[in-house]
Amino acid sequence: MSETKINDFVVRFANVNGTGSASANALFTKAVFRMGIPVTPKNIFPSNIQGLPTWYEVRVSEKGYLGRREGVDFMVCVNPQSMKKDVADVKAGGYFLYDSSKPLHAQYIREDINYIGIPLMELSNNAYSDARQRQLFKNIIYIGALAALFDIEFSVLEDQVGEQFKGKEKLIEPNIKALKMGVDYVHENFEYPLPIRLERRNLIGDRILMGGNTACALGAIYGGATVAAWYPITPSTSVVDYFTKYAEKYRIDKETGKKNFAIVQAEDELAAIGMVLGANWNGARSFTATSGPGLSLMNEFLGLAYFSEIPTVLIDVQRTGPSTGMPTRTQQSDILEAAYASHGDTKHVLLFPASPRECFQMTAASFDLAEKLQTPVILMTDLDLGMNDHISKPLTWDDARKYDRGKVLSAEQLEKLERYGRYLDVDGDGIPYRTIPATHDTKGAFVTRGSSRDEYAVYTEDSPTYQRNMDRLAKKFETAKKLVPAPEFLQSGNASKYGVIFFGTSTYAAEEAVELLKEENLILDAMRPKAFPFGKEFVDFVEAHEKVFVIEQNRDAQFKSLMMIELGINPEKLISILNYDGMPITADFIFNRIKENLS
Repeated sequence: MSETKINDFVVRFANVNGTGSASANALFTKAVFRMGIPVTPKNIFPSNIQGLPTWYEVRVSEKGYLGRREGVDFMVCVNPQSMKKDVADVKAGGYFLYDSSKPLHAQYIREDINYIGIPLMELSNNAYSDARQRQLFKNIIYIGALAALFDIEFSVLEDQVGEQFKGKEKLIEPNIKALKMGVDYVHENFEYPLPIRLERRNLIGDRILMGGNTACALGAIYGGATVAAWYPITPSTSVVDYFTKYAEKYRIDKETGKKNFAIVQAEDELAAIGMVLGANWNGARSFTATSGPGLSLMNEFLGLAYFSEIPTVLIDVQRTGPSTGMPTRTQQSDILEAAYASHGDTKHVLLFPASPRECFQMTAASFDLAEKLQTPVILMTDLDLGMNDHISKPLTWDDARKYDRGKVLSAEQLEKLERYGRYLDVDGDGIPYRTIPATHDTKGAFVTRGSSRDEYAVYTEDSPTYQRNMDRLAKKFETAKKLVPAPEFLQSGNASKYGVIFFGTSTYAAEEAVELLKEENLILDAMRPKAFPFGKEFVDFVEAHEKVFVIEQNRDAQFKSLMMIELGINPEKLISILNYDGMPITADFIFNRIKENLS
């Protein structure tokens, strides 16, 4: 008999890519969410269009743990290609639901798990005549079966189907029919509900379920972006897709119907960011979105933006590398490339969101930050955050908020100047004053170039002048430390000689691991950086601890390397916890690695 688990288990769906399973599996996630129970889905899909195995993993956690957990309590397997692995991944005492239209081969039988055979294809063939419908509704049938097995409120599923097919009412009835077929089959053939099941709670509050790419697109809209130039690449493509959708809704002049935005699909990533620089130089707020391979191509223009001091916003939705790597797997492996993109002495501001809400907030803020600093700002999200749904606090916006364009001279200010110096450090913070073309008839013009120049934008190869300019850029980077988001701490004050640092999508698993370690009287102080460069609070935290664990999802400990380069930290003080298999890191993995080190 399996252990009773209420609102605390992992379900994995094993499907064939391209068979319409994604919408059916999402139906399950949303049902759990609407029953007031915290839930975290992970879509694990191949980079081809269809035919290869795909998985959809859902963690249900009444305690509100939102990271991945190792082990599968309930497997829904309708893909013979992956069945051997899928059977092996089920925890002892767990459940394996399969399509029993054909007998299950003996090699897939384990004595320590429970089998639930439902003739999904046979039921679907008998109920539907269209071949495509048969495939699609087979997926809906197993969702109905789960409704009975897990005690999901059927009205919740009915409501979702009604909402999903609003305006296409003829599709509602056959979907409800398929759900009921799954429910009826379980009622007639199995004991239900299972020891693994759901009970309604009120643990969601006002939180929402959404993906990071959607939130980034909304952040760009609210942040004032009117121009997007891009080249499609997984997993960032939907950022601009959603931006287009929202721009067509919110960037249309109500009186004239004129579009107040421009979206350009360039011939490649280098051209895309070149267009972004041109639009920003002309006074628009512009951005692009890409992933690692695109970031590699953009290095040349990122160097131009840094040296010419053109505000630039780039959203990097990271995936595995190097080269093409695994395009549909997640990593945090662009950190060093992004921080030092381009040749020569170049440094860029990085932001590390950990939730859709932060994707929204940081994308909107990145336009202010880029214009205040007159430099590229790169938002470091990843496939897990960007393409998966996450429970998040609601997105909020203060309508009284004004955009901060930074040091931009008006016509009146230019009129009072005897001579305008584009690269003069007037205020001692390394940030010069800029002008927007056509602000004044005769004053404020300058040449933007990627070669060396003096404080008045006049070309020069004079060594002291070049060095003065480079020193000013370094001073500006010091100023950035006071402007970027501050780190977040899990404790009000340090209580341990051990610290742990994590960022981005490592956050949820790391927070859970810290709690698990605390249960074994292993106390760690925790810090979540939100930005690079690292400010005083970051430095103080590292200096306050004898050893610091650095959790990141790449092979080469890139974040730790960034700490050592920038802060001169003794490598022996930093202990890396590294995950780089392309799957989101788990709390179990972090817990075990830290415990081994502390032991």
